[in-house]
Amino acid sequence: MRRSLNHLICAVFLAINICAAALPAQAQSLIRDAEIERSLRELAAPLLSAAGMSTQRMNFWLLSDDRLNAFVAGPRTIVMHTGLILRLDTPEQVQAVLAHEIAHIANGHLSRRPANMQASGRLARLGLALAIATAAITGSGEAAAGIGMGTAGASRRAFFAHTRAEEASADKSAARYMISAGIDPVAMVDVLTVFRGQEALSTARQDPYVRTHPLTRDRLRAAENAASQARVPDRDNSNSAYWYARLQGKLSAFLRNPGWTFQRIGDRQDELALMRRAIAHHKTPNPTRAIATAEKLNEVRPNDPYYTELYGQILFENRRYDAAVAAYREAASLAPREAQIQAGLGRALLALKTPNADREALRALQIAYSRDPIDPRLLRDLAQAYAANDQPGMASITVAERYALRGKLDDAAIHARRAAGLLPAGSPGERRAQDIIRAAERARDR
Repeated sequence: MRRSLNHLICAVFLAINICAAALPAQAQSLIRDAEIERSLRELAAPLLSAAGMSTQRMNFWLLSDDRLNAFVAGPRTIVMHTGLILRLDTPEQVQAVLAHEIAHIANGHLSRRPANMQASGRLARLGLALAIATAAITGSGEAAAGIGMGTAGASRRAFFAHTRAEEASADKSAARYMISAGIDPVAMVDVLTVFRGQEALSTARQDPYVRTHPLTRDRLRAAENAASQARVPDRDNSNSAYWYARLQGKLSAFLRNPGWTFQRIGDRQDELALMRRAIAHHKTPNPTRAIATAEKLNEVRPNDPYYTELYGQILFENRRYDAAVAAYREAASLAPREAQIQAGLGRALLALKTPNADREALRALQIAYSRDPIDPRLLRDLAQAYAANDQPGMASITVAERYALRGKLDDAAIHARRAAGLLPAGSPGERRAQDIIRAAERARDR
């Protein structure tokens, strides 16, 4: 199956960030969640429109990291740290960060990244080169993305660091997008103030944003000047406020102690309080109250695919697999294009361990994979589904791709060789296996 080169490169760029040696103290991982990504799309939508860009063609990913950072991971992907989202206090502040990163894309700053990459290490260049070559020769974006993930180990700071000129340009464009969207650019000043003074700290104590987005007094003064002169059109921003509340509410409920959540929502019975309460009960754990609260949430806001998915997740993680399958089926019918919901349906069906469920699980997971192939958890479930449906060759290549995405090319090659021996010569799966085998051999040669 073909993937665009842009999609592929964004995966490689992201791998460089995640695999960076500058992150010794914290384990980082992507948080893939349909509701959170939808929330970020909704917040970015008016800004993308102002920039003349398509909302549907953009990816918004979340990196589990308490430190403050956001970055562009390719011409179609913006990545934000959980720490930054939880630190920002208003939807406008989140939109200010998004506007800035959108401006880096719109202003063509990424087009200069390949040149800057020459300074970021031979292995990272190898990963990008292998990924591009694989996409160009075989059309296999999945395997190529895995190659990029597995071989990218260069310095993130050297690659992602923007120049001060680029930062000034992005700030100027971001302010223009915000004003056009009816968002007060004073939020940009608020965000820059969060980082004020960090440049005086040692590198080890700085948040990554400061190292990749040079902060200067000139930037802050320019932002203050733009905000003071802005004439912001009167727009209805209630949609952004709503999705910001869902984003913050879900993220904080899952990442923070349940007691913190209970204290802040008190006795409220509104939609967002119910969502946060259901998650807090689930984390406590109190399955009975978690399920009952999730059911009430779906009564308060019926036909919401993300709340239905949350209900399915709570049921699944409490081993109520039949009910979880029903909930995920409903969520998938409400949002048929959401890969993460399809993946959840497949995962719940696999838990039933029946032939009919296994066949349906494979179909659901294949749909999810066709829309989002760069997800190790999905690849794990898909491999299990292939094995349950007596397709060992496809199971092996899927395991190989999962190892490649995790940077374990030697392990990936073992499974890729097994897949190559089981799959028909020249088939898409066999070609993906050969891609990974060659990449592993070249990596060892280096």
